[in-house]
Amino acid sequence: MIPIIIYFYDSLFKNAPNYVSMSEVTALIVDDEKLGRKRIVDLLSVHSGIKIIGECDSAESAILNIQAKSPELVFLDIHLEDATGFDVLQNIRVKKAPLVIFVTAYDEFALKAFDYSAFDYLLKPFSDQRFQDSLEKALNQIQMMDHLEYEKKVHSILKFLQTNEEADKIYTNKLPIRTGNKTSFIEKSEIKYVTASGYYAEIYTTGKMYVLRISLPEILLSLSSPQFIRIHRSTIVNAEEILEIIHSDYSEIDVKMSDNKLFRLSKSYKKKFMEYIGI
Repeated sequence: MIPIIIYFYDSLFKNAPNYVSMSEVTALIVDDEKLGRKRIVDLLSVHSGIKIIGECDSAESAILNIQAKSPELVFLDIHLEDATGFDVLQNIRVKKAPLVIFVTAYDEFALKAFDYSAFDYLLKPFSDQRFQDSLEKALNQIQMMDHLEYEKKVHSILKFLQTNEEADKIYTNKLPIRTGNKTSFIEKSEIKYVTASGYYAEIYTTGKMYVLRISLPEILLSLSSPQFIRIHRSTIVNAEEILEIIHSDYSEIDVKMSDNKLFRLSKSYKKKFMEYIGI
């Protein structure tokens, strides 16, 4: 069984009552950023009827905790370091499905899916009021939720995502970059590396840098080519642009690019990267 995502038709909540007293609701927070988890903890702390039973920083941890603790409410980040929130949905097995509020810094593909099926989500950075509105509806929904109906909606969104993900991978060899009222298209092969900067991704080509409000996992999906590989939670490199691999005396490894830029290879990505380059 998979968890239930909040599904809001305006008509459903047009006459919905404000949050009323109910038994204590157990909540789990899943976000690979500590500050992201803390923000949600702080916002939940004003509700005496909510008990936080855990915080997870990875998809693996989320799956284990959901299955072991059976939370009623889950705040689930879409992009985690080891997988996605959708992977969590597809891999848990629980008797009673929790209600899940998706959280995302920016995921154009997922937002299209949500718009398509009218699902709710929290878009970072979200306001306190936006969070409380979503929470209030969630708590009311927990009281009257039809599990079978909501599970059908989850299956629908996952099927939509899977179908469109494959289409997106082969759609074009160019990456759209929107600046102001214009959208430019750059050849993916011209990208040297991509680095994370807060909620933004900085995309470097020869002599130019572009900024997109998008997460690294999402842009890696958009690049959709094996030559782009993640070497750090904040860095993606084009393998064709790697000049040298530098081994230090402390078992640390730096990746030197064709423009002499150095990037540290993270331990969590080391095995996959070394296998990819054949070392």
